[in-house]
Amino acid sequence: SRLVNRGTISQADADAALGRLTPTTSLADFKDCDIVIEAIIENIEEKCKLFAELDGICKPEAIFASNTSSMTVIEMAVVTKRPERFGGLHFFNPVPMMKLVEVVKTLVTSDETIAILRKFGVSLGKTPILAPDTTGFIVNRLLVPYLLDAARVYEGGLASKEDIDQGMMLGCSMPMGPLALLDLVGIDTVYYAGLQTFEEFRETRFAPPPILKRMVLAGHLGRKTGKGFYDYRK
Repeated sequence: SRLVNRGTISQADADAALGRLTPTTSLADFKDCDIVIEAIIENIEEKCKLFAELDGICKPEAIFASNTSSMTVIEMAVVTKRPERFGGLHFFNPVPMMKLVEVVKTLVTSDETIAILRKFGVSLGKTPILAPDTTGFIVNRLLVPYLLDAARVYEGGLASKEDIDQGMMLGCSMPMGPLALLDLVGIDTVYYAGLQTFEEFRETRFAPPPILKRMVLAGHLGRKTGKGFYDYRK
């Protein structure tokens, strides 16, 4: 609707896009799908539970993919009987605007599966890059420490949130400041991604600062809850 209001797309294009969607709350409706992409909560137990159930519903030749931003894909693949047809498709927020998709290859993902996932990404108008199945993949391996450092600078009282964001935007040509980006991505998403990455590598740069834990506990998760480092309730 926002794109229609801005004149970026026509109402006809919007209606056509909505017409291609079939909402459902039943996993049985996935039985004839060729590709199934999971994008639920960043909780490995819930993801594995979901894929194990889908494995018994979907046709054997169907490809499974996870949109996880930080978890090891092989951990989900091994709960199914199709690990060679299982990979990662990590899209970036906001998905309609961001061109990148990370195609994640595990130790057992077949080359054929990767080729199909790459082709699928291109068909969506995305630019795929091949990422290894290591926590954080490529982008978040670099981005998460940057966001965590920004939160540390703010927590330490070294600068205001406005000055931190302005500094990175005007000094480093970033399109958005790190604290505003944290609010956009979700404080909880980055917090849990940091914990996952720290658990994998035990490097302090991946350890979330205490302020993020307290914000998550308080429900200040960013734009999606109306309050994060900035207040969006107005």
